Amino acid sequence: MSRTTKIVLGCLILVALSIVAASAAPLVLKVGSIAPEATPWGESLNKLAAEWKRVSNGQVELKVYHGGIAGGESDSIRKMRLNQLQGAVLTSFGVNELTKDFLTLSIPFMIRTDAELDYVLSKVSDRYKKEVAAQKFYVFAWSKAGWVRFFSKTPVRLPADLKPLKLGSNPVDQQMFEAWQSMGYNQVPVELPNTLTALNSGRIDALYASPIATGGFQWFGIAKYMASIKIAPFLGGIVFTQSTWDKIPANLKPALEAAAAPIFEKLDADIQQMEVSAIKTMKTYGLIETTVSPADELVWKSEMDTGLSGLLGKSFNKEVYDIMVSALAEYRKK
Repeated sequence: MSRTTKIVLGCLILVALSIVAASAAPLVLKVGSIAPEATPWGESLNKLAAEWKRVSNGQVELKVYHGGIAGGESDSIRKMRLNQLQGAVLTSFGVNELTKDFLTLSIPFMIRTDAELDYVLSKVSDRYKKEVAAQKFYVFAWSKAGWVRFFSKTPVRLPADLKPLKLGSNPVDQQMFEAWQSMGYNQVPVELPNTLTALNSGRIDALYASPIATGGFQWFGIAKYMASIKIAPFLGGIVFTQSTWDKIPANLKPALEAAAAPIFEKLDADIQQMEVSAIKTMKTYGLIETTVSPADELVWKSEMDTGLSGLLGKSFNKEVYDIMVSALAEYRKK
């Protein structure tokens, strides 16, 4: 064998070895999440990472950045566009940056139960997935994140009880701000980190938020009354860049999806239980629940219906709204 032949064969062997090494390297998906690790979301993501590594024999790995280490939701979306992250856990607000009308699902006083939410979501899920796909992202799964309620310094049972109060509103939640504004409520823009200070100073007297958030941030220590009515559901989801999802071998995707299904089912159940536990704990420390009767609920619904007339087609998508109305009518006939 000539020296030249040996060199050529040596090069071919090195190339072959490099190809084998490259094919053996795992596909690492960096995922940002604003949820702390010691929460149902954090625990579920860790479980998902372990399961994906197991079922893919180490070919697909998730590296999760919990607790906002990778930044807020807008930061995560920007970093996904730059391929600094390959995935993110997004709330309704984050998903709304990719669809512009996702918060239509959170129109106050429309959807009343988790079962109704499941039914409505089944009717609009494909639509939202297509809109997200148009932004070059892939929705892997939706998840419930609890229900928004009123918390206030004085009891709130009817709209007339809330209107005199200074209602704190998150400025990033423009559609909800416009909804309450249309109904004549006295809204005060307050960023999330400043909510407790605003309550303490008297800048606001009430807010709408999930019991989990209210308990976690200790807002109920001042806004000690919670109306029993559920205002709207709060959703979340895990989203990957489409290019990343496309890199996952097709033969692995069914196994990854199958491994994720029970994890997200348990997450939904855990979130519901966490909300119940949060309310129970807050009541132990002084929270007072104000009962809103079925008749009172109709007053809230009528108030919202009146306010919606100028918001459909503007703040909220009219087509999605019509689908929701139809789906809810179908479900409630069962």
